[in-house]
Amino acid sequence: MTSTKAHTSRPTDRSLLRTAAAVVGAVFLVVGIAGFIPGFTTNYDQMEFAGHTSGAELLGVFQVSVLHNIVHLLFGVLGLAASRRIRWAKTYLLAGGAIYLVLWLYGLVIDQGTDANLVPLNDADDWLHLGLGLGMIGLGVLLDRADNDRDASDRFPGRGRVGNDR
Repeated sequence: MTSTKAHTSRPTDRSLLRTAAAVVGAVFLVVGIAGFIPGFTTNYDQMEFAGHTSGAELLGVFQVSVLHNIVHLLFGVLGLAASRRIRWAKTYLLAGGAIYLVLWLYGLVIDQGTDANLVPLNDADDWLHLGLGLGMIGLGVLLDRADNDRDASDRFPGRGRVGNDR
């Protein structure tokens, strides 16, 4: 007796996209929590709710504020929630990557010593945002292709890539 594998977007499906979204989301949660822990965050007593005057730095490098940490926590929760469905995971990685590229550009064009630097951002944050943006988009594109190729070989052994309705 052989079983057929129908491709749907059930929460029980195994997917590289879903795994990546979960891992990225978990990392954001850890970073958001670490931003509130003295030791992981230097100059903790100088942390502001928001703005460029926050003197706190995660790992002594990345300028953070309460708002910045909350954004990381929310982004983490969103990633874990998105990992429940393949389409959500892909959207999270692609849209999240795009958001981080916009943040990178924003960090490059604003004067970091002004009120426009609300989150706050420093040079280290800017380059991290570039890496996150490119990395998340890369994961979304490459893992979608890998999932499609794997699904095609499961449904049509010996055949090339076939689109699907995820």
